[in-house]
Amino acid sequence: MNIYDLTIHELKDKLAEGELTPAEIKDAFSNRINEVEDKVKSYITITEELADEKVKDYENNKDEILAGIPIAVKDNMSTDGIETSCGSKMLENYKPPYNAAVIECLNKAGAVIMGKTNMDEFAMGSSTENSAFFNTHNPWNLKHAPGGSSGGSAAAVAAGECAAALGSDTGGSIRQPASYCGVVGLKPTYGMVSRYGLVAFASSLDQIGPITKDVEDSAIMMNVIAGHDEKDSTSVKGKKEDFSKYLKNDVSGMKIGIPKEYFELDFNEEVKQSVLAAVDKLKEAGAEVETVHMTDAAYALAAYYVIAPAEASSNLARYDGVRYGLRSEEADDISTMFTNTRHQGFGDEVKRRIMIGTYALSSGYYDAYYLKAQKVRTLIKDDFDRIFNDFDLVITPTAPNTAIELGSKSDPLEMYYTDIFTVPINIAGVPAISIPCGFDSNNLPIGLQMIGPHFEEGKIIQAAYTLEKLLNIKDKRAEL
Repeated sequence: MNIYDLTIHELKDKLAEGELTPAEIKDAFSNRINEVEDKVKSYITITEELADEKVKDYENNKDEILAGIPIAVKDNMSTDGIETSCGSKMLENYKPPYNAAVIECLNKAGAVIMGKTNMDEFAMGSSTENSAFFNTHNPWNLKHAPGGSSGGSAAAVAAGECAAALGSDTGGSIRQPASYCGVVGLKPTYGMVSRYGLVAFASSLDQIGPITKDVEDSAIMMNVIAGHDEKDSTSVKGKKEDFSKYLKNDVSGMKIGIPKEYFELDFNEEVKQSVLAAVDKLKEAGAEVETVHMTDAAYALAAYYVIAPAEASSNLARYDGVRYGLRSEEADDISTMFTNTRHQGFGDEVKRRIMIGTYALSSGYYDAYYLKAQKVRTLIKDDFDRIFNDFDLVITPTAPNTAIELGSKSDPLEMYYTDIFTVPINIAGVPAISIPCGFDSNNLPIGLQMIGPHFEEGKIIQAAYTLEKLLNIKDKRAEL
């Protein structure tokens, strides 16, 4: 196997045994980037010099968790002195004067940051086609999208352009691209990972998490980034946990719920059968599987597309051409400058969501839309709480389809539907993981989603690790 195909734990083993040096690992990934980046286009910014400096500093960090390991970061996480564009012309040349909390965690852990990855503008999208700069391509089939909004991170991991990556997940933006690209994506419990320095889309929904080649690497990355941060008021206090202790090949006695309403939705039959076949393997391994009843996911999707745009409308008001970012020169007065700046700086999808959100929050419509959406949110959270009183996990498909062809979905509502299985998790604030469970007839990956109770990432990791062993497909790589 090529060096760039190795997982974090495999690279760590080879470093410990002296089979590889940090320079050899970094060079293997840099060469891979040079070889395939023109096809995949997963990076907005490549930080070659900084990566070289980190490798030179290896001896001072060699005992740290990620020492010498090449990692990529989604371009909506602030990096001191390095462009953080959020995939938008509005922030095309913006260089933050500080690091996000998760970047500080990576640096402390000795990670070699290879660059900033492409994304849907301000994380608003499900295909990375809403990037202001270029489309990212799926390594399994370059004519297909990698998913979104963390499509660049998922594609970089799948293509071997980094060992692992960070993404952010507001309605499925880690898990859906992980599903499309045949990798593992974990969305932690809301408040488990600091959002300090994450450029906000919808503050009550956003969460940072890892995208990796296998479940063990997800546990390693969570050990690095999870934990309380005083700079984030939503960060939950608690003892720092070692997620590696949940890497057990055992689901005996675990109670797993299969939501009847989700599987009755109209979606790809190959996806449905692949997920159900994986569930059968868990059953054979000793898990107890039962059908459960949940609120129709379509209600969560409707609530999400009121709540998220409403919060985006508020969060994106700061981009006015005055404080930072793009400023239009085509204006005779300040009001025209505001208007022109936002017209030129934001793409169509961002404008669409700002308008939806502003409308939902406006006088006369607040109660009818925003308040009602928040009530639905409470019902969905209560639904999960009720089920988790009796069950350890809930399993659904990650996405209703495999990777879509680039340019195939021009209708925004069609695109929104690709998030139907992932959105309820953000609405409820619970953790979930997507792992590959098979391939469709076009050899495109299929993702299975495991959902757990608040702060029970350990249960998810244990079940996902067990299923990964049962399926034995984690070493299959995209052939570019």
